[in-house]
Amino acid sequence: MIHALGMMSGTSLDGVDAAMIRTDGRRIAGFGRSAYRAYGGNESGLLHAALGQWPGGPDVAEAAALSVAAHAALAEGFPEAELVGYHGQTLAHDPGGRGTHQAGCGAALARRLGRPVVWDFRSEDVRQGGQGAPLAPFFHWACAEWAVGRGLLPRAPAAFLNLGGVGNLTWVDPAAAAPEAPGACIAFDTGPANAPVNDLMRARRGLARDEGGRLAAQGRPDEAVIARFLGHAHFGRPLPKSLDRDAFAQALEVSHLADADAAATLTHAAAAAVAAGLALLPQAPGLLLVCGGGRHNAAMMAALAQRLPCTVAPVEAAGLDGDMLEAQAFGWLAVRVLRGLPTSGPGTTGAPRPVCGGRISHPRRR
Repeated sequence: MIHALGMMSGTSLDGVDAAMIRTDGRRIAGFGRSAYRAYGGNESGLLHAALGQWPGGPDVAEAAALSVAAHAALAEGFPEAELVGYHGQTLAHDPGGRGTHQAGCGAALARRLGRPVVWDFRSEDVRQGGQGAPLAPFFHWACAEWAVGRGLLPRAPAAFLNLGGVGNLTWVDPAAAAPEAPGACIAFDTGPANAPVNDLMRARRGLARDEGGRLAAQGRPDEAVIARFLGHAHFGRPLPKSLDRDAFAQALEVSHLADADAAATLTHAAAAAVAAGLALLPQAPGLLLVCGGGRHNAAMMAALAQRLPCTVAPVEAAGLDGDMLEAQAFGWLAVRVLRGLPTSGPGTTGAPRPVCGGRISHPRRR
């Protein structure tokens, strides 16, 4: 078993999560402590400026340096970590075209920390014809197996919904022999989640987010906007499928709405996208476990409960930490890369065969 530190900075651009996990890359032996480092206003602004840029873009080098520095500062507080999984900062994602771009050099981080770092998790999957996202589903399978073993979930298919900047849905069968087994995992991006609401709040009120969904709760969703949004080409595409953070910038036009109604519309649009995604699963789940920052948004959770045909609960109902699940995932995935195990496959990214992605960088030896 390896004590690994997973680190994640998502498309919400709010900060860095770090969490310890003990694993052999197959089973979860235990979870450890965690920490969070928020981005300051200037840092968040720098990352926002770099969104959509590819390597060599005018703001990329500065965003990459910030990513390494912020992750190093947080990781230094985890001396027990034998291995670090570093996701980097996604700036652009176009798997059918230019590929995928996560800014931040894992080799530089390994030198800073003096420990091996696994990074660049998505590129190999894209090179082999996959979407490169989502990457947490194999870990969701391991989490379901862990929860079943502790009597926290029944040994039956389960569904996980991660609400970050983009929403992604995972259907897992914990009775399967491994996450890469046929039928064990189905996953895809549902549509926008927190990103449009965060951007609205930043633009109109100078705030990072709609804290707790309080503004959305005061408004009324514009169902005509949501209906047009559901006509976007993404919803007609076959599984699996993934999205760039800003893929729906034109499809979710709320400039004509007052602040509260705009926030409510964007929040309900995210829930409507999840409802459309549930219809694509092999069978409807009885319970949808929600992780990511969106589960702290009471208006978002209420919109999900209103629009979905199943029980909606935070992932803590299965004994898991919804704030740190993605960070834990990249610690678990890092160990899988170290051991040459698949990190994605046909049911999760559309790659033609299971793929072991990621690069391993070791610190320079003196």
